[in-house]
Amino acid sequence: MSSISIRPASSDDIEPLFALENNAFRGDRLSRRRLQHWLKAANGILLVCESSDQVVGYGLVILHKGTRLARLYSLAVSAEARGLGVGKKILSALEQASSKQGRLFMRLEVAKNNHVAIKLYESMGYRVFDEYTDYYEDHSDALRMQKRIRSADTAFYTKQTPWYQQTTEFTCGPASLMMAMASLQPSIKPDAMLELDIWREATTIFMTSGHGGCHPIGLALAARRRGFNAAACINTAAPLFIEGVRSEHKKEIMTLVDRQFHQHAQEEHVACLIQDITQEKIQGWLAANCAVLVLISTYRMDGKKAPHWVAVTAIDDDCLYVHDPDTDKDQIPMDCQYMPISREDFSKMSAYGSERIRTAVVISKDPLPETL
Repeated sequence: MSSISIRPASSDDIEPLFALENNAFRGDRLSRRRLQHWLKAANGILLVCESSDQVVGYGLVILHKGTRLARLYSLAVSAEARGLGVGKKILSALEQASSKQGRLFMRLEVAKNNHVAIKLYESMGYRVFDEYTDYYEDHSDALRMQKRIRSADTAFYTKQTPWYQQTTEFTCGPASLMMAMASLQPSIKPDAMLELDIWREATTIFMTSGHGGCHPIGLALAARRRGFNAAACINTAAPLFIEGVRSEHKKEIMTLVDRQFHQHAQEEHVACLIQDITQEKIQGWLAANCAVLVLISTYRMDGKKAPHWVAVTAIDDDCLYVHDPDTDKDQIPMDCQYMPISREDFSKMSAYGSERIRTAVVISKDPLPETL
C-alpha cells in the first residue's frame, strides 16, 4: 500500500465512508444521514485516512459542550489496510485535533471480545475504568476506556460515586443527592421512589416555567433526615430563584417556602451558611471525605440557562469532575460520569442567573469540617 494521509472528511467522502461503515461493522452502523450530520456538526471531528485516493479508514470524535471531554464515537479501517498501523494513526490524529479544541480526556467504549482493538487502545495509553453489560445490538458487553490526551500536574481528590439518571426533567437535585449519599453509604440504592420523595421534600414549588426545582436547604434537610450531617452554603440571604418568575402570587409562595426551609433547618440542626462557594472550599470538602452538590447554569452545555444540580466527584489542577444526572441526544451515560469541566468554565457555570447565585450542599457521615 502506498503512503497514507489523514485529512478532514468532505462531502465527497460520504459514499466511501458509508461503504466502509457497512463493511467494517455488523451492527450499530452509522447511516448516510448520520454521517452527513457529523460532517457538518460543530461538536464533531470526522477524519478520513486516504491511500492512492481511496478512503481506507476513518475516525469520529464527539466534543461535549461545556466539558473538557472528547469521546471516540467510531473508528473503522478497511480490510486491506488492517495491520498497517492505520487505526493508530487515525486515533493519534483525533487526539491531537481534540486537544487543540481544549479537550483533556478521550473516552471510548469497545466490545469486550474485540481483543485486537483493545490491544491497540492499550498500546496508546488507554486504560479500562468501567464496563457495560448488554451494550451492543448483539447483546455483547463493552469496556469503557479513557486516556488523558493533555498532560498536567495534578492534585487529585476523587470519590467513587455511582451514577443515576434523573427520571424527570425537574429532579436533577434529588438524583444528584442520591448519588452523593450513595458515595458515602453504598447501602443506599438510588431509585425513582426515593428520587420523588426527595423532590417533594425539597421543591421550591414554582420555577420560571414548569415544576419547581430543589432548594439547597431542602436538599440538605432531605440528607439530614436520612442520617447524614448536612449543610447548605449560599452566597445570598435573599429568597432563591424568584428573579425569573413574573407572577407575584408565585413569588409570594416561593418566598414562604424559602422561609420555611430556613426554619426547618434551624429545628433539624442543618447548617445554613451565607458565604461564597469557592473551588478551594469544594476541594477542601472533598479532601475531608464529604460529598458535594453544586448548582450550575446549563447555558454552556445546552444554551438554556436552566438551574441544574450536579454531584462533584473529583478535582485537580485543571478541572472539576461531576456526575450529571441528565443526558442529551448525543450522550450515553458514560459521557455524564466524571465529566471534566475546566476550572475557568466551572467558575462561570456555577453562578446562576442575573443575581449570580452560587450555592452548594455538603453532606458527610462524619461531623462536618469545622472550616465549613
